[in-house]
Amino acid sequence: MVYTRILLKLSGEQLQGDKDGGFDAERVRWIAGQIRPVVEAGTQVAIIVGGGNYARGAQLAGNGIAEVTAHNTGMLATIMNAITVADVFNAEGVPTRALSNVEVNQFIDQYTYRRAISHFGKGRVIIIGGGTGRPFVTTDTAAVNLALELKCDAIIKTTKVDGVYDKDPLKFADAKKYDQLTYDEALANDEIKVMDKAALGMALEDRKTIIVCDLLTEGNIARAAAGEAVGTVIA
Repeated sequence: MVYTRILLKLSGEQLQGDKDGGFDAERVRWIAGQIRPVVEAGTQVAIIVGGGNYARGAQLAGNGIAEVTAHNTGMLATIMNAITVADVFNAEGVPTRALSNVEVNQFIDQYTYRRAISHFGKGRVIIIGGGTGRPFVTTDTAAVNLALELKCDAIIKTTKVDGVYDKDPLKFADAKKYDQLTYDEALANDEIKVMDKAALGMALEDRKTIIVCDLLTEGNIARAAAGEAVGTVIA
C-alpha cells in the first residue's frame, strides 16, 4: 500500500550533517534524493523541520533571556531551515515550496491549509517552518498537529537509529528493538523518548500511524511511504 500523503519530520540536527552546527547542503541534497522517488510514486509529502542546528529554545532560556523569547528564537531557526531546504530540493529537481506558521512575508509565504493543498495539487513538496507558531510547543507536536490538519496517512519520523528501542542502542549493546508498539505502550514507557508524550497523545486520539526509522539508510523513506515494514511502527 502506497500512502497518499505523508508527514515527514526532520530534525535540525539531521540537517547539519556531520558538522557541529549550521547547515550541510550536501546532506540535504542526499535527502532530496530520498524524497524524489516518494513523489514520483504519487505520494504527497509535507515536511516539518526542527531548528536545533541553529538554536534550541530550551537551551537559550535564562541569563536574561525570557523563555518566550528563547522559544521564539527556536521557531525562527526552523524557518531558516525551511527556506534553505526548499532551495536545495528545487535545485535538485524536487519541486518544493516553503511555508511558515509565523508571519515573515518578506522571506517566506505564510502557511494556510488552502495554500498547502494547492501546492500538493501541483505536485510540490511543502516544507513548514515556525512549528505551530506558538512557544512551548515542540516540533514533534507541530508535526502531529499538521498531519491531522492535512489528513496525512502516516507520520514518518527519521532518527539516528533504525527504530524504537527499550533503551539507547548507542549506549547499550543489549538494547531491544521494537518492530511494533501500541500508543499505550509508547506512552507508558518512560524510556521511550523518540517523540514527546504530548505529540504521541495527540496522535493516539486520531489513531494516526507513526513510523520511526533511520534517516541515513538508503531508500528507507520511500519504503516507509510505500507501506513496507521499516523501523518501528507505532499504531
